[in-house]
Amino acid sequence: MSIASIVGQALVLFGTFFYVVSSLGLIRMPDVYNRMQTATKSATLGSLGVIIGVGIWAVGEVGSYSWIPKTLTIAVFLLLTNPIAAHALIRAAYKSGVPLWEGSIIDKYKEAETSLERVGQIKEALEESAKEVEKNE
Repeated sequence: MSIASIVGQALVLFGTFFYVVSSLGLIRMPDVYNRMQTATKSATLGSLGVIIGVGIWAVGEVGSYSWIPKTLTIAVFLLLTNPIAAHALIRAAYKSGVPLWEGSIIDKYKEAETSLERVGQIKEALEESAKEVEKNE
């Protein structure tokens, strides 16, 4: 057993631990938003550990380095797409009216929408004022 095999197996165990944590988060969290956050973060980290660990483990067992670029490509793709997909799902859930947990105290999305509406009202008021100034001149 080589050092690469041991490191690869350790990374696979590391990833498996985060898969277990992700599963616990899915069971334990109260609403869809918290579940998605837990599942996304820990499953992404777990997947990265398993994918990179398999690549390093294959180097130690088979002796071929062709696994490294493949696993790194998959890991980068997963790292870039998993949070974006989770964000899209959470936003779709919010837009379709899935309620927040009753214990939630902050709704940043609603605050942002309220702020944008306020900015629009201020902009309209400024435009009307500018038109009145032009008429008076």
